[in-house]
Amino acid sequence: MEKIAMTRAGYEVLEQELKGLKSEERPAVIKAIAEAREHGDLSENAEYHAAREKQSFIEGRIKELESILSRAEVIDPARLSGAIKFGATVTLVDEDTDEERTYQIVGEAEADLEKGLLNIKSPLARALIGKDEGDSVEVNTPGGAKSYEILAVKFL
Repeated sequence: MEKIAMTRAGYEVLEQELKGLKSEERPAVIKAIAEAREHGDLSENAEYHAAREKQSFIEGRIKELESILSRAEVIDPARLSGAIKFGATVTLVDEDTDEERTYQIVGEAEADLEKGLLNIKSPLARALIGKDEGDSVEVNTPGGAKSYEILAVKFL
């Protein structure tokens, strides 16, 4: 089985989601199914079908999270240093617009661009790996080629 690299924070977020699904969502949907069954004919019972669909989604997500967490390899970025690698928090400036952005390079399972968590498999992260402060990188994005200068690299 392939290990899945992630930060401690990412691991804890997924663990909390799994705990919530098992302790709150699953019992609630089981109760909703039982209540819908009491209404009689299940073939035309929209509440029953909606609850079953939600149960299917919850069970699928539980299995997915259990699989991810069982294969997780938690990496502590604070123990790392040097060139950019997994876990690095990188501040970049777009050389065309002078817009600054800060990203942490994280695993696929915890990536969320809106929170500044950059998937290690993304084109930008792949271009940054191995680089240092002061370096420039060119990245081919769906919107065309972009150039960034690396302002800071931290391992928090």
